[in-house]
This record gives sequence, C-alpha cells and structure tokens, in this order.
Amino acid sequence: MRKGILIAIILLIIIGGGGYYYYQQEQSKQQPVTLYGNVDIRTTALSFRVGGRLKSLNVDEGDKVQQGQVIGEIDPQPYQIALAQAKAQSDAAKANLDLLKAGYRSEEIARAREQVKQLSSAYQYAQRSYERYRALRRKKAIAQEQLDAAKDKRDQAQADLLAAQQQLSQYQQGNRPQQIEQAKAQFEQTQASVAKAQLDLSDTQLKAPADGTILVRAHQPGAMLNAGTTVFTLALSHPLWIKAYIDEPHLAMAQNGRQVTITTDSTKQAFHGHIGFVSPTAEFTPKTVQTEQLRTSLVYRLRIIVDDPTPQLRQGMPVTVHFEK
Repeated sequence: MRKGILIAIILLIIIGGGGYYYYQQEQSKQQPVTLYGNVDIRTTALSFRVGGRLKSLNVDEGDKVQQGQVIGEIDPQPYQIALAQAKAQSDAAKANLDLLKAGYRSEEIARAREQVKQLSSAYQYAQRSYERYRALRRKKAIAQEQLDAAKDKRDQAQADLLAAQQQLSQYQQGNRPQQIEQAKAQFEQTQASVAKAQLDLSDTQLKAPADGTILVRAHQPGAMLNAGTTVFTLALSHPLWIKAYIDEPHLAMAQNGRQVTITTDSTKQAFHGHIGFVSPTAEFTPKTVQTEQLRTSLVYRLRIIVDDPTPQLRQGMPVTVHFEK
C-alpha cells in the first residue's frame, strides 16, 4: 500500500515538473526577444590611381563628404603635358593615314609621266648610239673600249627608264592596301594613348565614391605619393547596418526581411529596420555581447538594415534590437 502511494507521488512530481517546464516554455515564447548589437562600421581606403606630388586635400578628419565630391588632387601638370604629346602624335598619325588614303596628287603624276618621257628619249638616243658604235666596231673603225662605254650608257638609260616607269605606275595606282592598314593601326594606337592620358589626367582628382565621414587623413599636401597609396579612410553612411547576434533557441525568428525595432541609449526615438542577412554558421559569443544568457552560448550573426537612418545613429554606437515572437 505504501509502495503504491510512493509511486503515485513520484508520478505526480514528474507530471508536475513536465507541466511546469511546458508552462515555462510557453511563457518564454510569449516574451519579446531583445538583441544587442552595434551600428556596423564599414570603411574604405581611398587612394589615387596615379602617382605624383600631392597638390591639395580639401577635407579633414571628421568632415562629411558626398558621392562625387573632389576631396584631393595630385599635381596635374605632368599629365597635362603627357596628354598634349599624345594628341600631337595622334594628329600626325591621322595626317599620315589621310595622305595614304588620298593617294598622289595629279601634279606628282604629271611630273612622273614627264620624267618617263624624258628618260625614254634618253634611252632611245643611247640605243641608237650603241648600234652605231657596234657597226663601226665591226669595221674596226673604233676601239672595243668605245663600244663597251656606249653599251654601259645604254644599259644605265634603260635602268633609269624602268625605275621611272615603276614610279609612275605606283603614283597612278595609289598606295598599297597594306600600307593604309598599317597607318590605320598606328593611328588607332595613338588614339588609345590619348584615351589613357586623358584617364590619367582625370585620376589626378580624388573623388568620394559614396556619402560618408572622413575617419583618417594620412598625408599632407606636398608629399610624393605612389599610385595606390592610401590618403583617406572613409566611413560609409549608406546603407546603415546593425550587427547583432541571436542564440539558437530563437534562431527561427531571424528570417530575412523580418521587421524589427531599434533603440539607443542616447535618444528616445525608435528606428525601424529589417533583417538582411543571417549567418549560416554558429560562432562563440563575441565580447561585445554582454547579456548573461549569451555570454557562454553559440550565436549566429545578423545584419539588420536600418530603414530610416538618421545622423543620430553613429558608426559603432551600441543599440538594442526588439521584435516580438
């Protein structure tokens, strides 16, 4: 009898404990979930694509800049000179290409034709002289040396005439297509050099790639900089992100697009946002998360995008993230 009563008491204790645990779980599901995080600091290093002497810097640490704003400049004079040289070479290449396409002028063709006529007459005279000397040599009236000299004059006149005829043919036919193509390629190469020189000149101005705040100014005007040397460190303003962490029991609530409310200690204003990213891997709780429940837990990193950002949300500021179950 006593044994049965003892078993009944044990069963009541087990059932009661299970019921209490279930009640606590249900109660916890009805409590709002609160996360703690920080406004994410996203920075970018700004540098010139070209090197040279730093002429000016237009902003300082703490200044706010807008996208496209000129914030620094390299001495442009060397690049202006390089651009002028590239343009001159391009103009010369273009003139040469136009000359080859146009061919030879009518005056040049006329002169070449007249020269062929004159050299033809000279060759005919040299040929008649050679024939006469050859007849005299057969009669032993002149020496062999005189005949050889007449033959040399005839051969030279013939060679001059052939060269003039070839030149006239070239003038009449114009330049070869291969010469024109070569000149065209040279002109296109000089155009590419002009484009590069223009790009280099434009890159002597450093422009802000996005809205933000200058965190670091690393150099002063007058310094000689190599291409790629960091001049400013810029903290980006948009989009504004919150980095927070959530434990595994509440992970199912962290769905992409889930709306949340964000508060800070410095203002009573509540901000709105939505979850933009949930890390697929767990990690040990970072030191920045100070709640007792999360200090020894594995958590998942969240990126929360602020829908209504204002200057009151500063880079690195601690925030509290609320959303109901």
